[in-house]
Amino acid sequence: MAHAPHEHQAPVPGAHGGAPERPGHPHGSGPAAAAAPVPAGWAPAARATLHCLTGCAIGEILGMVIGTALNWHNVPTMILAIVLAFVFGYALTLRGVLAAGVGFRAAVRVALAADTLSIAVMELIDNGVIALWPRAMDAQLSDALFWGVLTASLVLAFVVTTPVNKWMIGRGKGHAVVHRYHH
Repeated sequence: MAHAPHEHQAPVPGAHGGAPERPGHPHGSGPAAAAAPVPAGWAPAARATLHCLTGCAIGEILGMVIGTALNWHNVPTMILAIVLAFVFGYALTLRGVLAAGVGFRAAVRVALAADTLSIAVMELIDNGVIALWPRAMDAQLSDALFWGVLTASLVLAFVVTTPVNKWMIGRGKGHAVVHRYHH
């Protein structure tokens, strides 16, 4: 049985191929609609950042392993790692949004809206640290320097990106968009 939206909410497509309607959740008229600004705490921001960090780390490591295995130079390896960080970051969000019953095209829009700025900031910090750290670009997968710098760069990226996600969530953007599709 469909529930009528609250006065401040637009109807959700529900059975018409959009997100399933759930009473009490602040749905907009679609994934691109801005959620009402809500007070954003540090815990939701940290969870959103950790979510992005997971996808970024998977993509970064996979890109570096592939680039190293193919004996690529630093720049193509870094480009591949960045592309894969975005792919895996978006894929993790897509998985959750699709599981909520959202159609593929709408889920892609949600993932793009939720993760683009977060992943971009994370990748800028992460790759900036790696590029600027002495000898890090020449370290091999078997070197402690490689893993130490990668760990340090991901930790710093998490610290810098968490306030960005807090700011976005507080304005109904970023991962606030994704949370409209969770039970």
